[in-house]
Amino acid sequence: MDDRLLVERLKAGDESAFKYMVNTWQAMVYNTSLGIVQKEEDAEDIAQEVFVQVFQSVSTFKGESKFSTWLYRITITKSLDHERKKKRKKRFAFISSIFGEDSGEEVQVPDFNHPGVMMDKKEDAAILFRAIATLPENQRIAFTLHKVESLSYQEVCEVMQTSISSVESLMHRARINLRKKLAEHYQKQK
Repeated sequence: MDDRLLVERLKAGDESAFKYMVNTWQAMVYNTSLGIVQKEEDAEDIAQEVFVQVFQSVSTFKGESKFSTWLYRITITKSLDHERKKKRKKRFAFISSIFGEDSGEEVQVPDFNHPGVMMDKKEDAAILFRAIATLPENQRIAFTLHKVESLSYQEVCEVMQTSISSVESLMHRARINLRKKLAEHYQKQK
């Protein structure tokens, strides 16, 4: 089913079109979200939120970009919103602990299991994804879309609504920052 027909059917409230959309795009939405939030349960929740939002707001889709581009934008926005909420909770828990209030919430780095990573590479992938998580937001998004989701620079540029030269610059800075972070990590291991 092409994008135009899918969107028309979604706008008409066609349940089979919604099921088709979920079946077609669920892995992409989940993997993109997982690349950003790095926690399986959170990525599952975000994927559900993304599809609910698509269903509720498909009437606003104008067709100026590909459907997949629009879906990537929603996924990234939901994932980043989730990250911001999580940071606010951590700050609140920290402030509460200063005043002697125990929030009971323990902050730990999650075990990272991305479906595209082979079992024997899990430890290296976890180190890499922890380093990716420390990148500035735009670098992290560009890197995740290009290297983890295998989007071309053109597609990344469309999803991020920026120029190719901006994406190239973000990728260049992301690589430099990742090299530094990974070098620091492996220096500590020696």
